[in-house]
Amino acid sequence: MPELSHRHRILVLAICCMSLLIVSLDNTILNVALPAMGREFDAGVSGMQWTIDAYTLVLASFLMLAGSTADRIGRRKVFQAGLLVFTLGSVLCSLAPNLECLVAFRMVQAVGGSMLNPVAMSIITNTFTEPRERARAIGVWGGVVGISMAAGPLVGGVLVDSVGWRAIFWVNLPVGLAALFLTARYVPESRAPKPRRPDPVGQLLVIALLGALTYAIIEAPTAGWTSPLIMTFAATAAAALVGLLLYEPRREEPLIDLRFFKSAPFSGATVIAIAAFAALGGFLFLATLYLQDVRGLDALHAGLWMLPMAAMTLVCAPLSGRLVGARGPRPSLLIAGVAMTASGVLFAAYEAENATASRLIAYILFGVGFGFVNAPITNTAVSGMPRAQAGVAAAVASTSRQIGQTLGVAVIGAILASGVASSSYATGFTAAARPAWWVITGCGLAVLVVGTLTSGRWARETARRTAQRLPQENLLADHGDRG
Repeated sequence: MPELSHRHRILVLAICCMSLLIVSLDNTILNVALPAMGREFDAGVSGMQWTIDAYTLVLASFLMLAGSTADRIGRRKVFQAGLLVFTLGSVLCSLAPNLECLVAFRMVQAVGGSMLNPVAMSIITNTFTEPRERARAIGVWGGVVGISMAAGPLVGGVLVDSVGWRAIFWVNLPVGLAALFLTARYVPESRAPKPRRPDPVGQLLVIALLGALTYAIIEAPTAGWTSPLIMTFAATAAAALVGLLLYEPRREEPLIDLRFFKSAPFSGATVIAIAAFAALGGFLFLATLYLQDVRGLDALHAGLWMLPMAAMTLVCAPLSGRLVGARGPRPSLLIAGVAMTASGVLFAAYEAENATASRLIAYILFGVGFGFVNAPITNTAVSGMPRAQAGVAAAVASTSRQIGQTLGVAVIGAILASGVASSSYATGFTAAARPAWWVITGCGLAVLVVGTLTSGRWARETARRTAQRLPQENLLADHGDRG
C-alpha cells in the first residue's frame, strides 16, 4: 500500500467508520422496531427472534471467511462488495411483504455486513502503520460503536413513530451509497503478503453448527423440546461440533486454529465475549418488548428509556481501554462482571421493571458493565499471539460476539415463549421473564468468574506456552501481563 498523507489516512478512517456505523446502528434500531414489526406481520416471540438471529447467525458464520477472502483477492474490492450487498439488503428489508421475506432479506444484509467490519479493521491496520497513530484510530473506531448504541434507540423510536418501522432500513441507503463512492475514490487496494487458504469444509461445519443449534433453541417452545424435528437439529449441531474438533487440527491452515484455545486468556476472552453479548442480546430483547408491549410506551419513549444504558456504554468504553492499557484486562473484567450481575439480580430477584428508580439503576448498571467488557476481550484475544496470527485471533473474538448475541436472543426468547404460552402475553410477561433475567445474571457472573480465572499469573503462563508452539515471527507484546 502506498504511503498516504495524514489527511488521506483520516479520510480512509472516516469511510471505514461509516460502514461500522450503519452495521451497528442497524442492530440497535431494529430492537426498538420489533413490536411494530410483530403487530404488522402478526408474529409471535419466535418470529421476532428470527428477525435478529437470522442476521447475527449469518454474520457469525461468514466473518472469518470474509476476512481471509479480502486478504486474498483485495480488501477494497471485498469492502465495496459488502457495502453494495448490505445496502441492497436494506432496500429489500424495507419492502418485505411478510415475515419470511424479512428474515431472508436480513440474511442478505448479514452477508454484506460480514464483509464490512473485519475488512474495514484490516484496512485501518494497514493504513495506520505507526503504533500510536493506529491506537488512536482504533479508539475512534470503538467510539463509533458507542455512538451507534446511544443514537440507535432514539433514531429508531423517532422513525417508527413518525414514518413506520420500514424507515429504519432507509437510514442505511445514503450512508451506504456515500461510503461506496468514497471507497472507490479514496481507499487504496491492499492484500496480505501470504493470505490463508480457504477451508470450505470448516466453513460448512461452522454454518451447520450455528444454524442447527439456533433453530433448535428458537423453535423448541413451539415444536416441543423432545420432538423429532428439534432432536434432529440438535444432533446435527452436535455432529458438526465433533466434525470441527476432528477435522480442523488436521489442516495446515484451518478456519479455526484450535491450538489458540490452549491459552487460558484466549479461551477466557472467547467465553467472556459469548457471555457478555448473550446478556446484551437478551437484555435488549426483553427490555424492548416489556417497555412497549407491557408498559404500553411508544417506540420513541421506549428508546428514551434505553438511553441511560447506551450513554453509560459510550462513556465507559474509552475508560476501559485506558484502564486495560495501564493495568491489564483484570480490573475492567471485574467491573464489567460485577455491574452486569448486579443489573440482572435487580430484575430477577427484585422485579426492578416495576419501579421507575430501580429500573433506571438496573439499566445504568448494565450499560457500565457492557461498556467495560469490550476492550479487554479484544486485548486478551491477541495478547501474546504471533503477529501473523493476531488477525485470526481477533476474528475469533469478533465471531464469538456474534455467536453470543445469537444465542442470547435464542435462549432468552425461548424461555419467554415457554412462559407466556399458558397465559396472556401482557399479564404473563413479567413472570415469564423472571427465569430469563436469571440467565442474564448468570452471564454476568460468568464474565466475573472467567475474567478472574483467566487474567492471573497462571493464565499468562499458558498464553506464553501457547505462543511458543505457534510460529514465532513478530511476536506481539503481551499487554495483559500488567495488573
